[in-house]
Amino acid sequence: MNAAAFDAVVVGAGAAGLFCAAQAGQRGLRVLLLDHSERVAEKVRIAGGGRCNFTNRDLDPRAPQRHFVGDNPHFCRSALARYTPGQFIELVDRHGIRWHEKHKGQLFCDESSQQIIDMLLAECAAAHVTRWQPCTVQAVAFEAGAYRIHTGRGEVHAPNLVIATGGLSIPQLGASDFGYRLARQFGLRVVTPRPALVPLPFGGEAWAPYAGLAGLALPVRMATGSRKNRVEFLEDLLFTHRGLSGPAVLQISSYWSPGAPLQIDLAPGIDVAQVLQSAKRDSRKHVANELAALLPNRMAEAWVLADESLQRPIGETSDKALARLAERIARWETTPSGSEGYRKAEVTAGGVDTRDLSSQTLESKQRGLYFIGEVVDVTGWLGGYNFQWAWASAHACAQALGGPA
Repeated sequence: MNAAAFDAVVVGAGAAGLFCAAQAGQRGLRVLLLDHSERVAEKVRIAGGGRCNFTNRDLDPRAPQRHFVGDNPHFCRSALARYTPGQFIELVDRHGIRWHEKHKGQLFCDESSQQIIDMLLAECAAAHVTRWQPCTVQAVAFEAGAYRIHTGRGEVHAPNLVIATGGLSIPQLGASDFGYRLARQFGLRVVTPRPALVPLPFGGEAWAPYAGLAGLALPVRMATGSRKNRVEFLEDLLFTHRGLSGPAVLQISSYWSPGAPLQIDLAPGIDVAQVLQSAKRDSRKHVANELAALLPNRMAEAWVLADESLQRPIGETSDKALARLAERIARWETTPSGSEGYRKAEVTAGGVDTRDLSSQTLESKQRGLYFIGEVVDVTGWLGGYNFQWAWASAHACAQALGGPA
């Protein structure tokens, strides 16, 4: 049986893979897109609470290190500069998808993330992309300037092979290490993958006083690291039964190192010490009641219950006790016991080492082998940045692929 011949084979039918296949097909290339999962783009489907936070208007491609993490956060500048959020918005508009800006530049579909999936599939169909799904890749070899790919549906040949298989996040949706294994097969380096944009649990008795705060959310300033490596975010924090989550924690998790503490300002922008001292002069209320004006009631009660010296009218509370309380609210320091792992991680940090990839084309040192999207050591902030990297890296790759054989 003769092998099927294509100009490019794209492995992985997620955001990056679908977009790359469509863009390459629209250039006149014969493209095969395959994926081992039965359903297409499952991570797109669940993104943004089912409404797909598909890009972020605040992205500045001139300073990618502001919004991206990796051994070389500047690597993504070229691709992001050549395919911008505005260009993807134009595509979304052409397909009649209504959207809205939530906050901080984050754009969501008004209705469903399925609209983005349907748009990508329509773009692939218009480009005459051949799609095999489900279809596994059993082996890959490079011979005589082309890739011989053994799949569950037979052997295919192509001079260009694009890997868009993502990372290890959310294994229940079919995540795999295929991309990393293939990179190593061809002598490419891989930065150790780790969960990112992930909740952080706090084990043991130390968390017991806070377990009752589960479900409580409030805006905080959260930081980790020290000196030049210090990173902080002003975002919402969510208490859970196991630890901390919410945008503040998901953001900081990409920078957090195991064993390092988090510093949390629970009342950002407020001089808590001054507020408490003013209340001491003028109020007859208990400390917990005064504190509830600054923090959610349940949190104020928990903080006061942890210190017997605060369980009285604020006018009868020592300056030392109030100063200690103010310091704890402004600089609460706590250390996670780990992370919730790939099961709860929105993305995977690390991946194919950018030192072995072209920032212009995403081609690796292995001729004709490309890596795009999450499988690369480029990880964006929460809020649409990872999707924009998927679109931009896919576009850069598609424009670079060789023409018809």
